[in-house]
Amino acid sequence: MSLTRVRTGDLKLIQELNRSIILNMIRECGPISRSEIAERNGISPSTVASAVSDLIKDGYVFEDGTGNSKGGRKPIMLRVSPENHFIIGVAITNSNVTIAEMNLEASVRRKSVSKIENLKGTFVIPHILDSLETFLSKCPTDKECKGISIIVPGIVDNSQGIIRLNTKFHLTNIPLKEIVEKKFNIKTWVENDVKATVLAEKKFGKYSKYNNLIYVTIGDGVGAGIIMDGSVFRGNKGGSGEFGHTSVDRNGIRCECGNNGCLENYVCWGAVFSRIISSISKGRSTDISNLIHNDITLISPSVFCSSVKKKDSLSMDIMEEIVGYMSVGVVNLVHLFNPEVIIFGGSIAHDNEVLIQKINSYVKQHAIPILTENLEIQQTSLGEDAELIGAASVLLQELFLFSLSTDAGIYR
Repeated sequence: MSLTRVRTGDLKLIQELNRSIILNMIRECGPISRSEIAERNGISPSTVASAVSDLIKDGYVFEDGTGNSKGGRKPIMLRVSPENHFIIGVAITNSNVTIAEMNLEASVRRKSVSKIENLKGTFVIPHILDSLETFLSKCPTDKECKGISIIVPGIVDNSQGIIRLNTKFHLTNIPLKEIVEKKFNIKTWVENDVKATVLAEKKFGKYSKYNNLIYVTIGDGVGAGIIMDGSVFRGNKGGSGEFGHTSVDRNGIRCECGNNGCLENYVCWGAVFSRIISSISKGRSTDISNLIHNDITLISPSVFCSSVKKKDSLSMDIMEEIVGYMSVGVVNLVHLFNPEVIIFGGSIAHDNEVLIQKINSYVKQHAIPILTENLEIQQTSLGEDAELIGAASVLLQELFLFSLSTDAGIYR
């Protein structure tokens, strides 16, 4: 988000914007003194003092000892207080609704997971609302909830909080933000899941130094979140990054989106699960059978990834198929966007070094060489809670007004 310097306008709005920017500076640079905040932004100490006084009163900031003196009294240092408020992060996949109570540093305090099972259409939203109601009933009453942030696969109008299209759930033009706010009277944000997670990698992960990065998820579905020149790339209707619906076989499997041969139908968890079941039913020997004690209901992405680590022959064969399809797609991403780093997440990519190594090798061999110079292909740095941290980052972006690029400035 690039912040334009404002010299005129509503004073109260300007004060709120400045307060958020100062809060973010304390978050990113703390411990930091009032005088240093004023110096870095070229504004009066009184403006900073007023904003900081409000932030301390509202429980966002606390004074944390003294710093080194440059002559005169030692400055009092400031830090963000992440525990005085909380947020609710909701990560929806094609199979689960995960809800978490999180602090202002996007750390998970408590979470719950509920299965969506085979719900479609109008049955999905009540399930989400019921899950939220149950979770919120156990939240602390002595701390302020700053909002609910929901991330969901598909095409999302984030400015209006509308799910424009989700082909798996058969959802079209669902005003989810409005529905949730009406029921719970809590400010709500709605965003595409992978766009949120690439934002989280930029602001809370180890990839903050990059301004051109792509996050690719492989799990229930396949998608890509893209940051170009320091800004989230959304496209005309918010539909950028529908990587899973790029074609890899025009005569291939019919997809729910209406296209044939979409990438995600060959590499998502549903496809992997089907291949495992088919192979076991045909009598193929596999370490997966030992891991699940011959109970096919226990087959999961983590079991599959564990068997890949053990070089199980069936798992490695399936992994080679995944790598084959994904690598071609990743080369296309490199040629289209020329990123500095491509980050892999999702249940199939999590802790799957074999996948990363093989895709990296293929891309370095087949992409235009100059576009792979210094290109990094890495696993997510956010761990198993990547999607929840993504949800949190959407809300925290507005609370802290943090900028993805470096040209943000104090409003005047």
